[in-house]
Amino acid sequence: MLPTRQAPDLIAGHWALLQLAHNEWDPAAKSARMKVLYNFGRAEELDRAAVQRLIGSLSRLLGETSRGSQVEDQAGGLPGLGFIESRPLGGAWVLDALWTRLGIAKTMRTLLSGTRRDATVERVLFALVANRALAPSSKLAAAGWVNRDVHVPGLSEVSDDACYRAMDWLLAVEPALAKDVYASTADLLNLQVDLLFFETTSTYFETETGDEPLWRDVKGNPVATTIDTTADGDGDDDGGELPSGAVKQAGFRTYGKSKDHREDLPQVVVGMAVTREGIPVRVWCWPGNTSDSALIRQVKDDMRDWNLARVVWVADRGFTSAENRRYLQRAGGGYILGEKLRSGSAEATAALGRAGRYQDVADNLRVKEVRISESERFVICHNPEAADRDALVRTALLARLTEMIKNSDKLTKTKRAELRGVISTKPGLNRYLRVTPSGLLRIDADAIAEEAKLDGKYLLRSSDPHLSAQDIALGYKQLLEVERGWRDMKQILDLRPVHHRLEDRIRAHVVLCWLALLLIRIIETTTGDTWNNLRAELQRLYVGTFTGPAGTYQQSTDLTSEQAKILAQLDITAPPRILDLATAG
Repeated sequence: MLPTRQAPDLIAGHWALLQLAHNEWDPAAKSARMKVLYNFGRAEELDRAAVQRLIGSLSRLLGETSRGSQVEDQAGGLPGLGFIESRPLGGAWVLDALWTRLGIAKTMRTLLSGTRRDATVERVLFALVANRALAPSSKLAAAGWVNRDVHVPGLSEVSDDACYRAMDWLLAVEPALAKDVYASTADLLNLQVDLLFFETTSTYFETETGDEPLWRDVKGNPVATTIDTTADGDGDDDGGELPSGAVKQAGFRTYGKSKDHREDLPQVVVGMAVTREGIPVRVWCWPGNTSDSALIRQVKDDMRDWNLARVVWVADRGFTSAENRRYLQRAGGGYILGEKLRSGSAEATAALGRAGRYQDVADNLRVKEVRISESERFVICHNPEAADRDALVRTALLARLTEMIKNSDKLTKTKRAELRGVISTKPGLNRYLRVTPSGLLRIDADAIAEEAKLDGKYLLRSSDPHLSAQDIALGYKQLLEVERGWRDMKQILDLRPVHHRLEDRIRAHVVLCWLALLLIRIIETTTGDTWNNLRAELQRLYVGTFTGPAGTYQQSTDLTSEQAKILAQLDITAPPRILDLATAG
């Protein structure tokens, strides 16, 4: 059925729309109602005969040929539509709906306006984000994925060069984009930002050497300089201008403390801020040897620019230095930080030695608050199950150590010293080793007793006077959500391997991973299911393509009950039955 509908025109008064429709019986109204399946557009701009030939082929394909369309089809002598391919649609459909709902598409189009870049840059970037979430691969492979393996709404094909150009633009607008994305996400989900969790990780590169040193600004970004460092061949500064505040630092991919235990390879450091709901609101990327102090200061300064209300930062033991604590308290901020149990600091020792009762706050978690001063609060957390595990681990370590030093009294001093050296490289064993004045190796009973006092415990420090000990403990426990975010970024999204060597491309790659993780987390928190499960079900929703001399037709498969449930939970409209209907030529 090809009805026309009068629509208003601001200049001419009216114009006609050409639509494909059919009648459906409405049991409530006890009458037939017309349902529009596809809008072709303005009738005067279309070849109506070509459209009718396509509808004839389509009707024969569907086995619903009307008398008129059958005549057209047979009179034209055209063969019918042939099935060409099917591609997964569901995952990209859901991700695109959230992408639009969060205003990411609108923000990108706004930032693109007034530039010479094509408006399809937004679609290309969405495709790259969807690729991270659905089928992580290199940007070269991502282009092939879009062109052959998936249906991306609004993007039928893309080139490798277009992917790289889009990434370059993404990095340039990332600060403005991140701020807008945060605002829309906070509004959509009614996020609480009284607590922000911060954690870092590192990702290494399979390369023999790191990058060359560069001049960088206070945030670690490369800066242009007119200094000629090669004029006399000695590599020092032979005059020229240096941007204010710039310092010469190691290259982006450089050696540092690796959280992947790959100190032999150059790396970069990645940081992420996450809300108490587990939603990642921003990501950062630094050279591989950047100190924790530099990280936390930049993060706090960047988030301050967003005009947030008072925020309590939650971070692990790597950020607990006095200098970092002072910086986090600027402008009324606060912190909850992990404190090393074995730091040996006077404050930690005093807190752990203070008597008091524990209060049960959750399953396998009880807390005890200790005030060392008016401005510092310590909370000792104890997990009985973790205490049992710690005791079992210690028993195994002691058994191993006992076996290693057995009969060591019979060794020469030289051989015993060699054994002592081997044990010293294993902190878990060395902690329980005692050396007698005569050089004999013994199990340290006092050390065992002291360690047993720490079983299942961790120590927290907070500057906030309003949070209860329970809130502090549970707040820090939520830091595990950030750690899970890193696991997902490295495993589900394939943060590594990073198929780039240029610094800007590496930074853009990390931003793409963040956007993918943002969408995934929203989907998970809304549905209460894991992305692995949801992705598997959504990717079973396909679009089939049929083509012939009359044109091309794309149709989505029927929803399964599980797919319908997911879309309902996310409040996302199902794909239309007919996604595309185009005449030949």
